[in-house]
Amino acid sequence: MIRIKVLILMLSVFYCASSSAQSIQTNILPKGYYKAYVENSDTVPIVNLRDVYIFPPQKFKNKKEQQKYNKLVRDVKRTLPYAKMVYETLIETYEYMETLPTEKERQAHLKRMEKELFKEYKPELKKLTFSQGKLLIKLIDRECNQSSYNLLRAYLGSFRAGFWNLFAGIFGASLKTEYDPKGKDAMTERVVVLVENGLL
Repeated sequence: MIRIKVLILMLSVFYCASSSAQSIQTNILPKGYYKAYVENSDTVPIVNLRDVYIFPPQKFKNKKEQQKYNKLVRDVKRTLPYAKMVYETLIETYEYMETLPTEKERQAHLKRMEKELFKEYKPELKKLTFSQGKLLIKLIDRECNQSSYNLLRAYLGSFRAGFWNLFAGIFGASLKTEYDPKGKDAMTERVVVLVENGLL
């Protein structure tokens, strides 16, 4: 009798699972992605692979050069998240400002954001070394595809952008610095790509 009850219970569970499974969609792919396509009478599977980056092995002339490379890796890992945060904040800010009806409200929102960001990130950014600060300026240009100065000028106006650039100049940096991934920043680009892909 107990076995029959267990059997009935198991059958009812399987029935419920199968009936509910009919209403659940599985293997849903993003729009534009397909698992396979049919060519003549053949079904050809489609597999989306991640990009693979292959660099020649890094060779160092001496220990000093290796230490310089290790420092660059450390600095990229420290500053890259901030550069990406700047990009995400810009996108969010732009999208939100599009919903504001007047220029006065947009400017008020920008001033409020500037104050909040300064308050939140100033303690962390103060901990950056001089070289990390200069690297961050370049990585912001890489992420946003324009210099920090141009971003500030677009959002805060020429006068305030000039002030912040002057302030950066006191420390030997320039917010107008542009990123050159195929030239003088080629090694930095290599490190960034490796860090982004979890290879460093």
